[in-house]
Amino acid sequence: MFGLQFSSVLAETPALLRGILLTVELSAIAIALGSLVGLLTAAARSIGPRPVEWLVRAYVEIIRNTPFLVQLYIIFFGLPSVGFRVTAFEASIIAMTINLGAYSTEIFRAGIESIHRSQIEAGLALALTRWQIFTRIIMQPAIARVWPSLTSQFILMMLTSSICSFISVEELSGTAYNIQAQTFENFEVYIVAGLIYLGLAVVLKIGLAALGKLMFAPAGRGAPVPVAAKVTP
Repeated sequence: MFGLQFSSVLAETPALLRGILLTVELSAIAIALGSLVGLLTAAARSIGPRPVEWLVRAYVEIIRNTPFLVQLYIIFFGLPSVGFRVTAFEASIIAMTINLGAYSTEIFRAGIESIHRSQIEAGLALALTRWQIFTRIIMQPAIARVWPSLTSQFILMMLTSSICSFISVEELSGTAYNIQAQTFENFEVYIVAGLIYLGLAVVLKIGLAALGKLMFAPAGRGAPVPVAAKVTP
């Protein structure tokens, strides 16, 4: 008779907790660095010279049209072959950062392009530099408008961290595989892992939504953002 036996899986709770912490650590670092990369590349594409725009486009197209696992393998196995030795954890961070950076570049770019020309003209009328206009007038409302899309991408990146188990990173998926190999409770192990991922995604979604309301409340409610009127050169 079919029955689920979770006792042997729950007995490995300390290992699962270590896997959860490593998943959170990977995700937090990659989200921070990937967002920075995306913001800088989006800015470079918007206000940089034409060659820089072409480089950014090439980066985005290459990363968005190749599997994350291939990118991870290239970094983990390829970098040592040219003299750069990295641990599995470091390779995971690099791969996740590069991957998220490409996707967030397009998200940030969409937000930047949504800013009305009148806002920029107001900045020019105040004799602001291009960089001042970009940082003080464009970026805050731009990020506010794409925050839900960024939130979804951050959650997806957290879930994508499970692929790092392919290079022996013992995050949640890697830990679940080890427990399954020890207990032979295949179904139960991955039910628990799936529920944990679901819980992490929900917590991350709620946390990012609260952060968005805290940082971008006026723009988030759709009210006009009179940034230009407040800026002084």
